[in-house]
Parts: sequence; C-alpha cells; structure tokens
Amino acid sequence: MKIQGKAAVVTGASRGVGAETALALAKNGCSVLINYGKSTEAAENVREEVEAFGVKAVTFQGDVADDSVCRAMMQSAMDAFGRLNILVNNAGTTAFIPHHDMEAVTDEIWTRIIDVNVKGPFQCVRAAKPFLKASGNGEIVSVSSLAGIRASGSSIPYSCSKAAVINMTISLARIMGPEVRVNSIAPGFIKGEWLKEGLGEKYDGFLEKKIGQSALNKLCEPQDVAESILGIITGSDLITGQTLLIDGGSDVALYV
Repeated sequence: MKIQGKAAVVTGASRGVGAETALALAKNGCSVLINYGKSTEAAENVREEVEAFGVKAVTFQGDVADDSVCRAMMQSAMDAFGRLNILVNNAGTTAFIPHHDMEAVTDEIWTRIIDVNVKGPFQCVRAAKPFLKASGNGEIVSVSSLAGIRASGSSIPYSCSKAAVINMTISLARIMGPEVRVNSIAPGFIKGEWLKEGLGEKYDGFLEKKIGQSALNKLCEPQDVAESILGIITGSDLITGQTLLIDGGSDVALYV
C-alpha cells in the first residue's frame, strides 16, 4: 500500500520504536497521531520532527489500558486528518523479574502488563475498526516480541502478554478483512532506553552477550523495527494474520 496522503495512529510514540515508526511513516507522506503516556516534551519533539516532513501531526496523551482513551484517540485522529488508514499498536510495559522468581510477580504486575499489552491493542483496534474498514484498505501492525514465541524476556507476565498479541493478530485478521490487513512483528532485544532502564548497570554486558549469541552478530535498534513495520504496511496486500520475527538471527542461533 502506498501511504502518501494516508493517516496513522501510533501508540507509545514519544520514544524508541514508536517514535521511529512515526518518523518512518511521515517520511513516506503519512500524517501521524503520536500517542504517549508521560513525557509531553518528548512527544512534542517527535511531532515537530514529523511535521518537518510536510505532513500533519498531533499528539494525544493517554493510557491504552483505558477503553475511553482509545475511543477518544481514534476520534481525535479522524478530527485532525479526516481519515484513518493505519494503526500501529506499539505501547507496552513490563517488569524486569527473573522467570524463576515467581514470588516477585504480584497481582498488580499481572494486571498492569495484561491491561496495557493485551487489552490495550484490542481496545485500540475496536475503537479504530469503523474508520479503518471505511478506508477500504486499512493496516494494523501490533508489536509483539520474541519473548512471546520463546517464553523468554523480562518476565513471565510479559512473555505471556506478547504471546497473546500473536494469537490476537490471527483472530483480528479473520474479522477485519477484507478491508483491513492485520499483522504483528516480534522483535528480539532492542537496544535503547527501555532495555537500559530495566537492566541498569547490567545493560552493556547483556548486549555484548546477546550480540555474540545472534547469527548476524547484531541486535535490533528502534530504526530496524520501524523499517520492518513500514515494510509490512507498504508490502504485499495478500499478507495478513502473520507475525514477522526481527531479531538479527538470535532465535535461529539457538539451534546451531
């Protein structure tokens, strides 16, 4: 699909993968609603960068765990752009808890991760459904994770939530077609603020170890994931219900 003149909502877009995705879409002529949770300054910076490509951009603060926020956000995109063609479900959260430390996983942690990572994308799709279907050629890409495929990652609740996104992608592809394609991506570990904040002083050593364990001797960066999201959106109109693994060969290297 050509995205010149189209309009998108990107959740969790004030930094990292979300910000890079907003910029990739804008560079190709797509207007963008930049959803964010906390940092207004960061979101406004992304908005300015998006607008520098000559497209429209608006920011929208809100938590995708709240259904009323999701509905208001999609309406805001329609009000700003007059159309909605693309939804990128990127907003997410986690807790960095070793999988063996089951006692550290509280009900509150389970609830928050599921609310944001699973209910959030569902609520966004539900809110966007009439607008995306009306476009006649809509696109949804949700950000899952290698953790959702291999039951790995920052915590058990996180890996479970990302597995749910992959399953949901298949279900939504069935009900959103033929007007809307629904796919997801599953990045491996991504260099950047989010991982660094979670790992703290262990970050550099962790990266070195994981790079050495990958088939391509490299890990994802936010730009890599954004380019893959853009590729799905602008690629074959016959692809739906699929999950693309983007991990520098970390997964395949496990079996060497």
